[in-house]
Amino acid sequence: MADIEIASESLRCVLSTQGGTIWRLEADLGDGWQPLLRPPPEGPDRDPLKAGCFPLVPFGNRVEGNRFLFDRTEYHLKPNTPWDKHYLHGDGWLGDWTIDDRGDAEASLSFEFEGELYRYRATQRFQCEGPSFRAILGVTNLGERPMPFGLGWHPYFPLTPATTLAAPATACWTEKAGWLPDTRTPVPEALDFKHPRMLPRRWVNNGFEGWDGAASVVWPEQHMRLEIETAPALSRYFLFVSDREFDPDYREDFFCFEPMSHSANGHNLPDFGGLTVLAPGQGMAVSMTLSCGVTKDPR
Repeated sequence: MADIEIASESLRCVLSTQGGTIWRLEADLGDGWQPLLRPPPEGPDRDPLKAGCFPLVPFGNRVEGNRFLFDRTEYHLKPNTPWDKHYLHGDGWLGDWTIDDRGDAEASLSFEFEGELYRYRATQRFQCEGPSFRAILGVTNLGERPMPFGLGWHPYFPLTPATTLAAPATACWTEKAGWLPDTRTPVPEALDFKHPRMLPRRWVNNGFEGWDGAASVVWPEQHMRLEIETAPALSRYFLFVSDREFDPDYREDFFCFEPMSHSANGHNLPDFGGLTVLAPGQGMAVSMTLSCGVTKDPR
């Protein structure tokens, strides 16, 4: 396990090879260093679930029943954590990544996985430039058969009393037991982020579709704004706000806004929910840019 530090005149970032995570990301826009991602705990532990962000590869979220049918073959996944019966968020966040390249302002990591179902090589490149941080995530199918792949990120953002989110979408998935998506519905008013609005202070664990790939977070207390842009524009995201029933240590101090190339449980949707079928040797890549700025107007 190793840490990598990269920086620009406005940003400083710590990456970890454990899970290929963005362990810490902070910005100084003239008023001292402020976190752009949830600050991790101090100390040597690099638990990916405590990081600011981890990668979703070869796909994100869960597959109902840990099974799916593809190309007339039924596949079965195995749980990869002791606390969830589902195979969760892929393998990348649980793996040890290799440092391929590093400099003052950028670094590259890679990870190879050979499982019973998925065999692939994942790559990440991170760049700090002025007030913008860019992450590029790619995957190549190293298996002998085509398989459905998806990519995304699982960032934890600071949540203050006045934090607002803007992320327009046209549809939302309700939730059922097992933290699984249930029914695709129009976006309810309480979760409509077409315009900036404060996040609910209650359990939220929903996938959204019909997104344009751009979002913004504003922290009025810090007079700071973060613009999120994906390329190619991702059409889905997942929104998570915890509660103390799920996590007794939760202090309403973070939320997760997860850009994804596909819907949760896409493997079991008629159109594969945005998953991309990659032939052997074929790859795909997406990028996420976080650009911070100063604002005195949360609107």
